[in-house]
Amino acid sequence: MKNYKLILFAFSILGLITTSCNPSVEAPGAEDQSEVTFLPKIILEGDTSIELDCDASSYSDPGAVAEVAGQEIELNTAVAGTYYGGSSVDGVDIYSVSYSAFNDDGIPATAFRKITWPPCSGDFVTSIAGVYTCAMTRTPGYSTEDIGPILIKDLGDNVFAISDAIGGWYEHEYGYGPDYAALGMTVTANNIATNDFTYDDVIGVGAFGGSLNMTSFSVDPATKTITYSVSWTFGYVWDIVLTQM
Repeated sequence: MKNYKLILFAFSILGLITTSCNPSVEAPGAEDQSEVTFLPKIILEGDTSIELDCDASSYSDPGAVAEVAGQEIELNTAVAGTYYGGSSVDGVDIYSVSYSAFNDDGIPATAFRKITWPPCSGDFVTSIAGVYTCAMTRTPGYSTEDIGPILIKDLGDNVFAISDAIGGWYEHEYGYGPDYAALGMTVTANNIATNDFTYDDVIGVGAFGGSLNMTSFSVDPATKTITYSVSWTFGYVWDIVLTQM
């Protein structure tokens, strides 16, 4: 029995020596060689939200810097108008300026800036442009007030574009955002003093779609208010009163 134990011990020692000398058997952790990844970051110059004067002639972005581990890298910049389109800040709208960058592993960093270029307030003689708050009633029996802002932009030739023809019902009241605004509704002012307007656009309601028609439109210069109604194919009618701010 004693000799048997000695033989087992000898074979165990031999196994350890053979394993430690065999280059095909690697030490624990030899394959676990991780690399350090430095994340990109973007540093905005200036404020994250900027409001221009209504009569501004141009906009110059303060810019941003992208870097990885203290080294500057390529920065991508894109601009999107919320209500009136456009890929540059060049007139009345609320814009989102987005900045993005990537490190060598393709990991992104993003930052954003909001630019508000408001319309100047029209005099209700030659212009109904301006920034408005909205009070409305929507069938069947829902009502709300003081929501917005709603922009009316002067497109020239007496044509005015409403930022959201349903007064911000889904965008502001429900908080769904501008993807659910009714974009593209315009009104032509033939004679503001006599409430002579043309409105024949048919538009959708953001991501919900459908067809939205304006059925009436009038202004009250004394109170700086606009009253109109729109009808949607899904059975809803909005009666809207805009008050110039």
